[in-house]
Amino acid sequence: MATIAQRRRTGGAGGFARSGLWGLARIVSLVTAIVIGVLVIGIVLVLLEANRANELVNALLDAGKFLAGPFDNVFKLDSHKANVGVNWGLAAVVYGLVGGFIARLLRR
Repeated sequence: MATIAQRRRTGGAGGFARSGLWGLARIVSLVTAIVIGVLVIGIVLVLLEANRANELVNALLDAGKFLAGPFDNVFKLDSHKANVGVNWGLAAVVYGLVGGFIARLLRR
């Protein structure tokens, strides 16, 4: 049974390049997960009417607003909560699909 180092040595340059792209794919997946997490936490904070005077809440909501900026007012709803929930949720889905697609391409 060969160790990982032995397999990499026998794999040639292609093996090293593949392992580098796998690492990059993991970084893309991690960044995608963090972005989606910030957006979902922001949605929950808005729905629960979190105290904006709290610095952590304010920072998370500002980050969510920045990340969801391109999707701002895609759907214009009457309620602020519904507006944030739908538009930020749409942003999270799009970021998840695009990030997953890029990571999958890198793993090929």
